[in-house]
Amino acid sequence: MHHQPCLLVDWGGHGECAWGYALPGVDPDAFTLLTTLGKKVLTMMHPTMDRNWKWVLNFRAVILMLLCHMTSALEVPLDLPQPPTITLQTPKDYIFDPRENIVIHCEAKGKPKPSFSWTRNGTHFDVEKDSKVLMKPGSGTLIIDISEEKAEAYEGTYQCTAHNEHGTAISNNIVIRQSRSPLWSKERNEAITVQMGLSLVLQCRPPAGLPPPVIFWMDNNFQRLPLDKRVSQALNGDLYFSSVLPEDTRSDYICYARFPHTQTIQQKQPISVTVLTNSPEGERRPGFMLPLGPTSTKMVLRGETLELECIAEGLPTPEISWQKDGGELPSSRVYFHNFKKTLKISNVNEDDAGDYRCTATNNMGTAQHVIKVTVKAAPFWVSAPRNLILAPNETGILTCRVNGEPKPKITWFVNGVPIENAPEDHTRKVEDDTMILSSVQSGSSAVYQCNASNEFGYLMANAFVNVLAQPPRVLTPPNQVYQVITNNSALLHCSSFGSPIPTITWFKDSQTSIKNGDLYVIHENGTLEIHVAQPLNSGNYTCIATNNLGITENHVYLEVKEPTRILKQLEYKVVQRGMNAVFECKVKHDPSLIPTMTWLKDNGELPDDERFEVGTDSLTIKDVTDEDEATYTCIMNTTLDQDSASAMLTVIEKPDPPTDLELTDQKERSVQLTWIPGDEHNSPIQKFIIQYEDLLHQPGVWINLTEVPGTSTTAQLNLSPYVYYSFRVLALNQVGYSQPSLPSHQYRTNPAAPDENPSGVRGVGTEPGTLVISWTPLTGFQSNGPGLQYVVQWRQKDVEEAWSSKNVVNASQFVVTGTPTFVPYEIKVQASNDYGSGPEAEVVTGYSAEDLPLSAPDSVQIIVHNGTLAEVHWEPVLSNSVRGKLKGYKVYYRRERGLLEAEEETDQKEQVLLFSGNHSKGRLPGLQPYSLYSVFVTVLNSKGEGLPSPSKTFETPEGVPGPPSFLNVIHPSLDSLTLVWGPPLNHNGRLIGYTLKYQPVNSTSELGPVKIMTFLANETTINLGNLNSNMLYKFYLNAKTIKGSGPMVTEEAFTVMNTTVPSRQVDIATQGWFIGLMCAMALLILVLLIVCFIKRNKGGKYPVKEKEDAHQDPEIQPMKEDDGTFGEYSDTEDHKPLKGSRTPSNGTVRRDESDDSLVDYGEGGDGQFNEDGSFIGQYSGKKEKDTHEGNESSEAPSPVNAMNSFV
Repeated sequence: MHHQPCLLVDWGGHGECAWGYALPGVDPDAFTLLTTLGKKVLTMMHPTMDRNWKWVLNFRAVILMLLCHMTSALEVPLDLPQPPTITLQTPKDYIFDPRENIVIHCEAKGKPKPSFSWTRNGTHFDVEKDSKVLMKPGSGTLIIDISEEKAEAYEGTYQCTAHNEHGTAISNNIVIRQSRSPLWSKERNEAITVQMGLSLVLQCRPPAGLPPPVIFWMDNNFQRLPLDKRVSQALNGDLYFSSVLPEDTRSDYICYARFPHTQTIQQKQPISVTVLTNSPEGERRPGFMLPLGPTSTKMVLRGETLELECIAEGLPTPEISWQKDGGELPSSRVYFHNFKKTLKISNVNEDDAGDYRCTATNNMGTAQHVIKVTVKAAPFWVSAPRNLILAPNETGILTCRVNGEPKPKITWFVNGVPIENAPEDHTRKVEDDTMILSSVQSGSSAVYQCNASNEFGYLMANAFVNVLAQPPRVLTPPNQVYQVITNNSALLHCSSFGSPIPTITWFKDSQTSIKNGDLYVIHENGTLEIHVAQPLNSGNYTCIATNNLGITENHVYLEVKEPTRILKQLEYKVVQRGMNAVFECKVKHDPSLIPTMTWLKDNGELPDDERFEVGTDSLTIKDVTDEDEATYTCIMNTTLDQDSASAMLTVIEKPDPPTDLELTDQKERSVQLTWIPGDEHNSPIQKFIIQYEDLLHQPGVWINLTEVPGTSTTAQLNLSPYVYYSFRVLALNQVGYSQPSLPSHQYRTNPAAPDENPSGVRGVGTEPGTLVISWTPLTGFQSNGPGLQYVVQWRQKDVEEAWSSKNVVNASQFVVTGTPTFVPYEIKVQASNDYGSGPEAEVVTGYSAEDLPLSAPDSVQIIVHNGTLAEVHWEPVLSNSVRGKLKGYKVYYRRERGLLEAEEETDQKEQVLLFSGNHSKGRLPGLQPYSLYSVFVTVLNSKGEGLPSPSKTFETPEGVPGPPSFLNVIHPSLDSLTLVWGPPLNHNGRLIGYTLKYQPVNSTSELGPVKIMTFLANETTINLGNLNSNMLYKFYLNAKTIKGSGPMVTEEAFTVMNTTVPSRQVDIATQGWFIGLMCAMALLILVLLIVCFIKRNKGGKYPVKEKEDAHQDPEIQPMKEDDGTFGEYSDTEDHKPLKGSRTPSNGTVRRDESDDSLVDYGEGGDGQFNEDGSFIGQYSGKKEKDTHEGNESSEAPSPVNAMNSFV
């Protein structure tokens, strides 16, 4: 059995323990109350105890250390005997509507089912004798029909009693009163006349109703009178004017009283008020109209709402403020009403007592009033007595802890009878608010009542003592499944009942005993709490209830689930109006839980609009509008938990155009423009663009004038003369430009002389003997006035002569004739109009027209550097013969013919090189060796070319030849083939012969030794013999002159495969070692054939199939299906054909191009010939192998291959 030491403090009503106790085995006779030295000492002795327990009570405090049951909120199953318990009763104060029946509730439970009776005004109320009164069957509730009776006859104080054989429970005293809405007493209101500025009070004085009426003021049109700081309604309903004004004059000030229960409204006679204005009252300091005097008092009950009001008069109308002397106002419970004239504090407690100061202030002074607040308290529970279940011979304690101001008086009742009038019971002892029941016996069950009262009210509570002997039972349903989210608290219930009270123990998975500790808490009601549940806490839990009469158990199950989490917070969205907004809400949750996603807009439902599309994990808002701007929340719910995330959607748009353009500070050359910005649409304005329209010169054309930051709403504009201005403003934000504002009023500036001269002044000659002076004319905006013209002036530079001048109108150029060829002139163009001339013009230098150069370059010489490069030298012409701006020299050259007689002559195109500037030489690149060239030079100016110099010829020396025109392989056989080639297309000199190099390439793509052959210039074919059969050969051929060898061409080809043993091998075949080798191979082949035959009959594949494929005749060997290459000549690593090779129908292999070199086959171009002509490196770029490796083949061994492989 669970026991816990408990502390009882202040038996007079201030104790700590607020429940009943069962003291097992304590004899009531063992308690002796002693009084010594002003202290109460309670000594408990028991014959079976080895020592005494003592409790010391210090005046109002007693300390009691004992073992006690925790029996709070213990319920007795209804199938067990128990005294009555009141479950429903009408409130203590019941105001009824006389138009409806009176219903007085009284419900109770108990075993056996209780019977009910009533008292009215302290005497028995015989329900059966009154036909208008009905008691509901199985209940004590009364229904009184007052439709034909006077309701007043049933007013009074009622009390219900519920009784069975185990005790009697009683209800509160219920006061029944009829609601009343009396008529207003007839009175005649005198008309009120008041001087303007004085204060005024209109009294309401409504009839006393039950409950009190609600007061409000209206006029004849049933319109509420407006209330403000000056005119306000007090709590009692009176209407206060701090000072009256002429508009307060009216004849229909009507006070109305609305009675809530009957929903009737009573009207006071109208009050007429006339405000006189002939002698208005002046300003004055505040004074209080309510309450009167410097101080007042207010009493309020604990738990109610404190209402304080201060209404002041004065002119101007005073402001009201509040403070508490020596303390702070409770911010969480304080409220101001009626323009701060009323202060309300809800749920008042003892700390709210004190002095409250209201201050009225205007510009003439202040006034103060102090309200002294006292807090009283009707009785209130510290702890009410609770039902007590005891086993026979157990001891229990009932406590009735109350407080109040003044201190409540406590009286005890048993079964509705005052304790002093009940039969004497030695097992029962009362000490103020505590009752001790010792060694209770079967049949001593009863209901005890505790009544606490003071002048402000009372409290009454029933608590039964039920003496039972019951084995334990578990009330929690069996096999209940509890589900909880990881890291949350898990509560596994084990509600039980038994007498004596059972002891609860818990086990996990029927094995592990659970003790109170950091992870687990076993509560007094048997509930097992796991503070922070983890997946490993999932499983089967068993609770066992035990007392001295038996044992029982119950099984429950705990499932700990993974939490629901939104993986990524919603992102704040800024979207332009008309675009789409997408919020993504990706969630992780326990697989066994089915989530439900809900989207909210500003914590409400999404609009019923097809533009809102909810996806699996997203919300899409199409064609966003301004109304869509809100906070959107994604909520993911499961049956156990939820997670949510929110983000704002901000809708932006181009700003609205500025408005209200205004021109101020108007001057000759400036004006100030101001405007009001339009709506930014959630995107701050970055800048404003000010544009103008020149209605005089360019109507309809708007030109940017200036711009200002987006924080400005004004701009100082610099203006030009003689312009009819109209301005407009555009705003720019993140989205773009607004529409232009409406144009401003027209603003005209006065004409003036030009501020500037035309730009772009230049002088050039187009025809000999002329000088064309041109400029960019001023615009009408730049003209500054009417009569615009240009004063054009010119004179020859560095010659002392006067300026020539000409006035030009409506033109942008002037032609001067009779000028010398290409002579510099000084030029000026000045603007003027009817109001004067512009600033002094700048002098610009120009030139008269050019002519073709007079002379040709002289002394042309050629220096030949090599067969492809020559250098031309010449004598520059005199500057005066250029007759213009020197652009440079042109060199014309052409190949006339080759120097080799056998070479065919072709028409060569003339080539031209330009050497800009004053040069005297130039290089001629890209010449062809052993050729004859002609060359001449001309001088060039802006007008054109002068006469050519005398033509010169030169010869280029010999060079290396080009590659042979072709290299072909014809007539391949077993051990020979024929090469045919053609001479180079470009001999570049006298051809002296050819060099041929060739080498074999074995089956592993390794290169064999290189053989070199030379030929005369007239030889173009060779037959090569003594070659290996079925062998790939690589050929390299180049031509040479006395200058060296030219680039080579390459070709590659196979010799034909030999299908029979050649006669030249007979000598080897007659050798003994060869015959033995052949016999061994024949035996091996026979064995392989037998194995293959067996496997084929079984339907399986045989491994020598690949070797048989490898030994087919190359003439008939099929191409591979995947890449079209021959199987025998393939790389052993990647099975790709040799780079650039192809297989013609005659069995030879040709290159796609004839200019391949050995480098193509080397590693990164590093291949080279050794001194003896052998090629260093391998054909495919692999590392070198020794001789042994070089002779290896990827083919199956055969006599033919053994003899044909090179060494």
